[in-house]
Amino acid sequence: MNVNDIVNRVSKYDSNLAKEISRYLNSRKYGLVYEESKPEFVRLPNKTVVKGDLVNILPPRGTLENDDAKYKDKWKVTSVDKNSNEAKLISLEKDHKEVTANYDDLVSIARFDQPIYTGLKEVDRIERGGDKPFNTVINGENFHALETLMYAYQGKIDCIYIDPPYNTGAKDWKYNNNYVSGDDSYRHSKWLTFMEDRLKLAKKLLNPDSGVLIVTIDEHEVHRLRMLVEQLFPNAFIQMVTDVINPKGVTQNYLSRVEEYVLYIFMPNAKMSKWNRKL
Repeated sequence: MNVNDIVNRVSKYDSNLAKEISRYLNSRKYGLVYEESKPEFVRLPNKTVVKGDLVNILPPRGTLENDDAKYKDKWKVTSVDKNSNEAKLISLEKDHKEVTANYDDLVSIARFDQPIYTGLKEVDRIERGGDKPFNTVINGENFHALETLMYAYQGKIDCIYIDPPYNTGAKDWKYNNNYVSGDDSYRHSKWLTFMEDRLKLAKKLLNPDSGVLIVTIDEHEVHRLRMLVEQLFPNAFIQMVTDVINPKGVTQNYLSRVEEYVLYIFMPNAKMSKWNRKL
């Protein structure tokens, strides 16, 4: 007997008690429980910086940002002097330090819990197929690119393929403008927060009846990912297969592996068609 059955049985005798039990259960997390790492910040390089904006100070032109922490500091613009091309800033840290910075060295940032009204701007095109269906490449932060697609394609996408960061601890993934290192105690929580935000958007874009979501992953996060998609897609059929990526094996200190994993999330009426390939 699951907990919902218990609540239903209690409600037959005492509806108020059933409500109290339900309220208690809804205030608790079950299944995959982790500490959410929010809010995430994103840089808006094309936004004009104005008074009241949150900003980062970029490094001098021609130099690399690397991992220098000072370029990740968050400041609030208190005033802008266009004559001197300078801006006065106040730190968001406890010391509330005030500085003056070159206006051209500032880039606006925004938290993910703040509305960002995104749009698409065509920068180039290559035409080869005449009036045949065309492909579109969107260059942008993936979360906001998915949000932009929502205006026209919510519930209409047949298939989504995602190749997310694998969270190996190497410098191959940035979260909140910082590389997530292997010794970060919260790296799994950060990754799960990152993935949940984007998978929720993918779910809204998918055809709820016959859509299919495909996600590739390796051994670092495969178990957490499986639990996460089970929570987000309770009515879907989920299947994992292996994908051979290197028959010779990828060396990983102890053993070499030849494959990665692919999760298929089939919405309730998604079907597999037979494919007879001639060798």
